[in-house]
Amino acid sequence: MAQSLSDILANKWEEPPEIKIIKDYVQKHFGADVSVSLREKQININVANSALAATLRMQIHDLQKTVGANKRLVIRIGQ
Repeated sequence: MAQSLSDILANKWEEPPEIKIIKDYVQKHFGADVSVSLREKQININVANSALAATLRMQIHDLQKTVGANKRLVIRIGQ
């Protein structure tokens, strides 16, 4: 039976734990969705507006402890 491309990709790629932790943290504390991308030395968190970015920046140390990664967290505005 032939599978669709989305089915094949869904079974092959697993989201890194850092991405899930950050998305869950922002959803739990702020009720917002964010996109997250991993780089070699940093984790980029893309938020929808400046209000969320400012609020999240005030919580950056708590978020860093929650993530537990040694990478720098960078907050960017714009999806």
